[in-house]
Amino acid sequence: MVKLSTARDFRVYGPGGAGDKWEYINAGLFLFSGILLIGGFLAQFSSIAFHIKSGLALVLISLLIISLVNVHDWIAHLAGIDWRLGLAEYDQQLALVEIVLPVVNVVGSVLFFVAVLFFEIEMDRGYRYKLEKHGLNLLIAGPVILLVGSIGNICQVYDRSNWHVQILQKCVQVPLLMGSFLFVVGGIINLIEIRRSTDLSFKMLDKSWAWFGLFGSVLLLIGGLMNLVKVFKVQQMDGSGLERLRGGARERLRREREGQVPLLEDSDTESQRKPVRKPYKDVLVESSQA
Repeated sequence: MVKLSTARDFRVYGPGGAGDKWEYINAGLFLFSGILLIGGFLAQFSSIAFHIKSGLALVLISLLIISLVNVHDWIAHLAGIDWRLGLAEYDQQLALVEIVLPVVNVVGSVLFFVAVLFFEIEMDRGYRYKLEKHGLNLLIAGPVILLVGSIGNICQVYDRSNWHVQILQKCVQVPLLMGSFLFVVGGIINLIEIRRSTDLSFKMLDKSWAWFGLFGSVLLLIGGLMNLVKVFKVQQMDGSGLERLRGGARERLRREREGQVPLLEDSDTESQRKPVRKPYKDVLVESSQA
């Protein structure tokens, strides 16, 4: 499970002066989702069906929260540039990270959510081949997409942010990357164990999936805790030491906010450079007066 983790100075998590408060809420919800995941995977070791179902319900709630957190991140960064997606043409990292990665994380979380939901339904209504087949495949596909998102998260490049911010970034990104990898491994091993089993009654999730999920959830909790620390430190810096828009995107955004559209400016300067052509009649009058 992954969330967007950047150190950019443009982000609007809430209206007016409530942006800092909403950023704390965003980080707190992600941390809370890690706690729910740990509880959900711990319940998978129980021999009581009700406990297992309750644990899956906790996992579903956690995945829903993670999806909402990533949507909030996406809105916050787009609101910071006034929803001007055209600026991504000048700053490539804006396109690949702040715009694309939250969408990737939401897609991965939704696929994981659907996989767990299939097994929850299977526990209520009995074994169904199609649900099990799609559930096992989605249990791998979702974490794989989240792993892609975590790799994109850790591949960010910063030119202007200070070393303190970058260390905090890595302390968030590395646990999320390792946790996503464990979820992928757990899904693959779970598929192998289920397919290898000859017991027809053995159609639920394997315990190995619970172990890998538990360790991945602990790493997610660590990443969430470090993300909360990072938010606290970044807000204390009051925007100093953070990465700005690059490639002229910052200047273009400033000019557009001031109502100066560069294209219009260029056309105006070109029109000023062109000589003004006077009518032939006016030229004759001026020459006769001279």
